[in-house]
Amino acid sequence: MSKKLLVTEKPSVAMEFAKALKINSNRKDGYIESDEWIITWCVGHLVTMSYPEAYDEKLKFWRLDTLPFIPTEWKYEIIPNVQKQFNIVQRLLQREDVETIYNAGDSGREGEYIQRLVYMMAKPNPKAQIKRVWIDSQTEEEILRGIREAKDESEYDSLSDSAYLRAKEDYLIGINFSRLLTIIYGKKVAKEVNEEKVSISVGRVMTCVLGMIVSREREIRNFVKTKYYKIIGEFENEKGSFKAEWKVNEKSKMYESTKLYNESGFKKEVDAKAFIASLAEKKAIIIELKKSKTKENAPFLFNLAEIQNECTKRFKIKPDETLEIIQNLYEKKLVTYPRTDARVLSSSVAKEITKNLNGLVKGYIDEEVQSLLNKIITEKYSTNLAKTKYVNDSKITDHYAIIPTGQGYENFEKLPELHKKVYNVIVKRFIAIFYPPAEYNKVTLTIDVDGETFNASGKVCTKLGYLEVLKPQNKTKQSTEKEQTVENASNDEGETENNLEVFKNLKKGQEVIVKNYEIKEAETSPPSRYNSGSMILAMENAGKLIEDEELRAQIKGAGIGTSATRGEIIKKLERIRYIEINSKTQIVTPTKKGEVIYDVVNYSMPDMLNPKLTASWEKGLDMVAKKEIQSNEFMTKLETYINSKFNKLVIKR
Repeated sequence: MSKKLLVTEKPSVAMEFAKALKINSNRKDGYIESDEWIITWCVGHLVTMSYPEAYDEKLKFWRLDTLPFIPTEWKYEIIPNVQKQFNIVQRLLQREDVETIYNAGDSGREGEYIQRLVYMMAKPNPKAQIKRVWIDSQTEEEILRGIREAKDESEYDSLSDSAYLRAKEDYLIGINFSRLLTIIYGKKVAKEVNEEKVSISVGRVMTCVLGMIVSREREIRNFVKTKYYKIIGEFENEKGSFKAEWKVNEKSKMYESTKLYNESGFKKEVDAKAFIASLAEKKAIIIELKKSKTKENAPFLFNLAEIQNECTKRFKIKPDETLEIIQNLYEKKLVTYPRTDARVLSSSVAKEITKNLNGLVKGYIDEEVQSLLNKIITEKYSTNLAKTKYVNDSKITDHYAIIPTGQGYENFEKLPELHKKVYNVIVKRFIAIFYPPAEYNKVTLTIDVDGETFNASGKVCTKLGYLEVLKPQNKTKQSTEKEQTVENASNDEGETENNLEVFKNLKKGQEVIVKNYEIKEAETSPPSRYNSGSMILAMENAGKLIEDEELRAQIKGAGIGTSATRGEIIKKLERIRYIEINSKTQIVTPTKKGEVIYDVVNYSMPDMLNPKLTASWEKGLDMVAKKEIQSNEFMTKLETYINSKFNKLVIKR
């Protein structure tokens, strides 16, 4: 009788497939077998690229005359401590009774690579058809759908090509430039960091990330704070007083004055005082008054970078720990696939989204969440999801955003407390997209005093909308129209926000009383250090730490590294002591060694520190996966880059 063989990435995943297929047979050594199915597993990587000495024993020694090392035929080998499991998988792949082989590796580039290496080394039964299972969660119905709709593996050849190229690129850049820079600069670095011997570690992504961290640290270190002085006017009417901030305009007596530090501040306090004196007894007239209603939608759903950043902020944990937690939630069927760059849902998933909501209602025991879910149902919030910004097929490549499946609650109570908290964060972000926008009333006004303008605004939340779900962080209370309170603070537009009540009877052209003018001392601020979570966001956006929610969603093109590898890159930099991460705050700083390495790279091959270059390589890999360029074209460019760099560096030394 012919058999179907299914190969997963790890034993725990194999068990979920066995449950979905109702295979209750006894587990054997390294696999499970029933009348119809055989299920086996890798244990992560079983096969790896061979080190240079496997090609030639002489290459074990780091010498200039053996570089650059670029193999014409690549060698691979079985990882010694998993040789036994490889042998089991190989034997099963070669069985004559196996008619169909299902590649059920992790549904991503790295998962494809792990399996392809095994098949390349194991040489499966040539008569067997190989199919690819691609799933978004480990729920029973998704597993069965993945098997049922499995495509011929050739459909994923371009993804496999991209995966092989990524590994070759990292190998060639890492080995060649680590050896070259160590040979040329190793002794110099060792002396500077007071170590006997130093190997300089260079990586396509890793070195670029180190550059971002060192550059930011030096920017902070070299930053000189500058004081300046702002003018705040306090005005009043019968409803009360309000504050407005002065800003220079073309009619101002201070227009293009060298006494100004910026458009709203003076360099010297004495000049600010003189300016205030010039306004004495001048009338204050409202020359502009706008009332508006604004809406604010819930943020997009989580991709891996966003949830890593969020968990660093909330729980002070590292990105790789967040990934480990969400991977566990995924394997427990609680959430969808974690290694995703998408922050939206597909239209097909949106049509079935009530299943996720109903599952949460039935299974998730959390009073606050249940109350929020009940409101979605009673108010019928979920009916038009497909027409919202949260559903967009064009913004999805391999997987949609991370959302709760509404299943897996039989595993929930056994989870560690932190895992439950992370799950709750994902659940609330998901629920929020069904809620209406938050709504605000806003008033902005401009006052003229003898040709000088003062700006003020007031804003109040009239309907909480999605803020019922995602309560603002670091705020004890969200103000509502009944409370009529907005704290006095300068907003992003340089205006001063006030209690909305005082603006009720104001009109354009009206005179208001000047209560007083005051000088507010301010100073410039250095840029913030990265924390381990914001570092992930900066990598995703090709070196830009973009805080704005909407703007991040609009950024196109590949970032630095991939969602699956960014956390590991940061972890490696810490492990080799190029950076330090504060365990309490997660703030990232370079070590002295990291800064010395940065200087070496910056002198010898500065483009390795450029996020745009690193992102362009990642974009190239993406183009291979999408069949927009051929593998040999990418490889030719890579080899040309390495050879040209070597020629310049050897001459430069």
